[in-house]
Amino acid sequence: MRIDLHAHSNVSDGTEAPATVMAAAAAAGLDVVALTDHDSTDGWAEASLAARAEGVALVPGMEISCRTDEGISVHLLSYLHDPAHPGLLEEITKAKDARLTRAERMVTLLAEDYPLSWDDVIHHVAPGATLGRPHIADALVAAGVVADRTEAFASILTSHSRYFVQHYAPDPAVAVALVRAAGGVPVFAHPVASARGRVVGRRTYLEMIDAGLAGLEVEHRDNPEDGRAYLRALAEEHGLLVTGSSDYHGTGKPNLLGENLTTPDVLARIEEQATGTAVVRP
Repeated sequence: MRIDLHAHSNVSDGTEAPATVMAAAAAAGLDVVALTDHDSTDGWAEASLAARAEGVALVPGMEISCRTDEGISVHLLSYLHDPAHPGLLEEITKAKDARLTRAERMVTLLAEDYPLSWDDVIHHVAPGATLGRPHIADALVAAGVVADRTEAFASILTSHSRYFVQHYAPDPAVAVALVRAAGGVPVFAHPVASARGRVVGRRTYLEMIDAGLAGLEVEHRDNPEDGRAYLRALAEEHGLLVTGSSDYHGTGKPNLLGENLTTPDVLARIEEQATGTAVVRP
């Protein structure tokens, strides 16, 4: 069984509609795929219908943007939570609103030096989607400022750029506790992806584990091999699940569906722990 537990649609920063992601998963030979858009579950309904039609099982999920008290970005995958849980819904709504305000400020700054307007950015955002830096990157590509998203994030949109603006994000341990309260299963996404920026130390892992962290996304292209060894040892020490995923974004990233996989027994353990919603099976 081929299981990929991390994929994005254009409900956040992927380039394909949820139904298209399901079709792509089937074409890639996947049996199971998780839809984990940033701070949003708005793609679940469309993906559920398409998954049944394509003969693929869907794990409804979400990726929550968090930040430590040291200012380090942490991404938390939530699987099978209740999308209407008040506590979690309030927190992600707050984060989405902050992303929008941040994006508006960044575009204002960028417009001082580049041919970019707010309308240019909105053109690349699907209705109801969680707006983020990838959409600004797409507008910069369309304007001929950069060649692709990768170049945009390596230069103009890096966190060290003068155009970068911080936004609200919950503490990782708080987010873990909220996911558990919503009946979901929390997994730390690409924890040692040092090329993306600073990574957390042991204290943050332990705080997240104490709050109810279920697993670590170990098999991910952005985790270096020495980091994966560290994560496997940490998972063994604390009885955490080990997952593997592509982090697919359509044409927004080079990541390919199924390039890293999760074992069936890990998926079974995720389902055992979840009480918020269920896997959608064809």
